[in-house]
Amino acid sequence: MSDQPKAIVPLYDLMNKIPGGTMVIPLILGSIFGTFAPDLLNIGSFTTALFKTSSTALIALLIFATGMQITVKSSGPVLAHTGVILLFKTIVPGILIVALFKALGTNAMLGVSILSILTIACNSNGGIWLAVAGKYGNSTDRGAYIASAVNDGPFFVMLFLGVSGIASIPVTLIIAAVVPLIIGMIVGNLDPKWTDLLRPTGAIVIPFFSFSLGTGINLFAIVTGGATGLILGLILTVLTGLMCYAGYKYILRRGNMSGMGFAAGTTAGNAIITPEIVAQADPAMAPFVQTATAQVAAAVLVSAIVAPLLAAYVMKKQGGIKAEAEA
Repeated sequence: MSDQPKAIVPLYDLMNKIPGGTMVIPLILGSIFGTFAPDLLNIGSFTTALFKTSSTALIALLIFATGMQITVKSSGPVLAHTGVILLFKTIVPGILIVALFKALGTNAMLGVSILSILTIACNSNGGIWLAVAGKYGNSTDRGAYIASAVNDGPFFVMLFLGVSGIASIPVTLIIAAVVPLIIGMIVGNLDPKWTDLLRPTGAIVIPFFSFSLGTGINLFAIVTGGATGLILGLILTVLTGLMCYAGYKYILRRGNMSGMGFAAGTTAGNAIITPEIVAQADPAMAPFVQTATAQVAAAVLVSAIVAPLLAAYVMKKQGGIKAEAEA
């Protein structure tokens, strides 16, 4: 019989009843605080440090811990998984979107600009990927967050638009995003005790960085974006997630864990500023910035909720989650 005291309110168990709940619920709570009571989290000291500005540091810690789980033998699969996600979440959707708009000869249709749809489709949320992979996947899945480090930002949007000539890969930012993973790999391969020590990092930090990420999502901006942004986010979450699922299933041969691919069908929170950055590089996009920003904000929230739920549902339906638990 367990000596663990019984919970007065089983908060953790309640969150776990929802697929991806330890990430989704804090994210939604954070967005509520960030919209209606932002000053409450800006009082400073440890309160602000933990609940408002902790996401970058905590995700970096998770990346470092993830690197420790990657041995020299497993580095090949990590790169393979990264390539598949980058191909089906960014490159293929970007090419298809550009081809569609060029065929129609327009920069916008049905209230959706090419700036908006490219930003939503070609960007992915590394924090959500790490949250889902940390709960259901293995070190190879978690290491594939590198795809988000590569596509996170305006580079691919400017590249696909192909109008400014200023588009260049932010090499220093990409290197900075990968350094914690590399150091973690080095330390983990040198001393497995560090690997064991940091193994539960994901379960500890995911609720906290999810709440912090949520505080940056303004619900009023999502309302401004209206149904168009929500519908666009939902459609692209499913379509790009389905592409990554196909890559997991038919290229990586992950079997009943292929549903993990749906977790890549997201849009990162910092994608909200991408339309403005692109417009600075290409003034021709300026008229679309305000609407695109609102639509991207809506897509960020809907993808953060739908992608992990969809990934967990598919893995559970195909027996992947149960199989992993038994293993």
